[in-house]
Amino acid sequence: MSAGGFCKLPGGSVVVALTLPAPDAAEGAVRVLVHAANRARALTRLRNLGLRAVYLRGNSHPPTPDEITAVLHHPDGLLWRAAPDPAVGELWHPIRALFRPTAPAGGIAS
Repeated sequence: MSAGGFCKLPGGSVVVALTLPAPDAAEGAVRVLVHAANRARALTRLRNLGLRAVYLRGNSHPPTPDEITAVLHHPDGLLWRAAPDPAVGELWHPIRALFRPTAPAGGIAS
């Protein structure tokens, strides 16, 4: 089960934060932020990206003020970074970067 939570904003929208296992097992876990009209739509946005088993049960790890600011200032409203160590100083990435295939180490094969 993923750890996560939400925060309702004054305008009525919500920011949902979830800590999920990374698609690449070597990375550990990722913290995903979603800005949407409500919690159901936030989870639907993640499920539409292929994260089918994403559920928000409880509010044990709500987004921090810094996380809320980051997702509100991003045009897509959907970000991620490695978790749980934000002290490393890693910046937030667009969600497309999480699912982007990595280039092979040997370069271009002929």
